[in-house]
Amino acid sequence: MSATPTKARPGGVWAKFGIAAGIAVVLLILLMLGARWLMTLDSVQQFVQTYPGHSTLPDDAPEGLPAWLGWQHFLNMFFLFLIIKTGWQVRNQQRPPAHWTRNNKGLIRTKGAPQRISINLWFHLVLDALWVLNGLVFIVLIFATGHWVRIVPTSWDVFPNALSAGLQYLALDWPVEDGWVNYNGLQLLAYFVTVFIAAPLAILTGVRMSGAWPKKAGINKFYPIELARAVHFPTMVYFVIFVITHVALVLATGARANLNHMYAASNDGGWTGVWFFIGAVVLSAAAVVFTRPVVIAPLANLMGRVSR
Repeated sequence: MSATPTKARPGGVWAKFGIAAGIAVVLLILLMLGARWLMTLDSVQQFVQTYPGHSTLPDDAPEGLPAWLGWQHFLNMFFLFLIIKTGWQVRNQQRPPAHWTRNNKGLIRTKGAPQRISINLWFHLVLDALWVLNGLVFIVLIFATGHWVRIVPTSWDVFPNALSAGLQYLALDWPVEDGWVNYNGLQLLAYFVTVFIAAPLAILTGVRMSGAWPKKAGINKFYPIELARAVHFPTMVYFVIFVITHVALVLATGARANLNHMYAASNDGGWTGVWFFIGAVVLSAAAVVFTRPVVIAPLANLMGRVSR
């Protein structure tokens, strides 16, 4: 995910973030109070009984989570941490610490001198490519193994079930969780939107904003770069909100069982998934801290030329 550099205003950014966070907390409290009141109504209780939160999966739906999905969880977290970091750097950088120029000797060549870009933007684009590759592997595997039915709606009752699950979450009366067998309607829709809508939007808008996009393409009239910029940043914000909410619910609705499902492909009562998750978080956080220009410059030199 790339963006046009703008002048950084750290104080203003953090002030706006604080105000937005405060408003979000107040709204969340009001929604929780409203949900708890709604759950006292007979009609709402009947609705929740009719739609407990889970849609029925097809009879041939696979049960459990495969080991490859654990790797997907780790790689997605690892790449997204770095993509968000580098995207923010590119958006707010004033003077890049270094620049990168492609050597123009590979399969993809340009006429004239290759464009010089900031090393932060180069790293951002490389991470994007790896994230897309990981996503393509995920898409192939879920359709090859039948696991697509876990994150693609197969019945219209997913919508009332999602509403029911949302009310139960807000009322702090958690819906029955059995992620090893089936996701609730709200989870299913969230995963579907993330995989099949938000991720393609991030890719299409990021490519449009990158130097790889042809400047004189006919489609530019209908797909201007301003539109890509207007969509790209909110998409990143969506991913941030999704990750925070996803992790919070995973930890709040049975952390050990959920992490065993996600990282150990296991439905036992062990702690393997917890340790794998902690290791994944430590590696991802370390990558965010230590991937600085002096560290990534040698890798960038393998693919082009780094200069001041």
